[in-house]
Amino acid sequence: MDDDELIMRLAGGDDGALRELFTRHAPVLAVRLRAVLPPSDVEDVLQETFLAAWKGARSYQPDARAGGWLWGIARRQAALLLRRRGPATAPLPEVLADGLPNPPIPNDFGESVATNAQLAAAAATLSPVEREVWQLMYIEDRSLAEVSKLTGVPEGTVKSRAHRVRRQLRAALGGGLR
Repeated sequence: MDDDELIMRLAGGDDGALRELFTRHAPVLAVRLRAVLPPSDVEDVLQETFLAAWKGARSYQPDARAGGWLWGIARRQAALLLRRRGPATAPLPEVLADGLPNPPIPNDFGESVATNAQLAAAAATLSPVEREVWQLMYIEDRSLAEVSKLTGVPEGTVKSRAHRVRRQLRAALGGGLR
């Protein structure tokens, strides 16, 4: 039985289909999640992933690839876990301090985008208002609503500023930032 059939059976309430789907896909998802999460969190994210898959099986499009569909759910579950945990513990100046090794900052496709020094130089070109939005949204990973509340400006304004920040950083880094 292929994955599409399993998900259709899962949508019909078949617990055996969920077990089989887990057996097929959990190991690969766990490996991918370990690249971005501590091992202690991987099991929790996997559990939430397959619970969400069970709840959302009716919305699955049979022509889609089941592995990609499950990976999308796993990524969202990992992001939710990290967002609930709060901002990163290292303040920005420590992350971008001179003298630290400058490993490449990867984008979603695994390509090298910029070094920490290049990113720090690009961020220095931002206005204080733009830098605040960049810090809150992209360094501390706060939601749009949180940034709006913290800065006291409407969500639409925060969106505009975030777009402007991305555009300015992309230009300063030579188009390498997505």
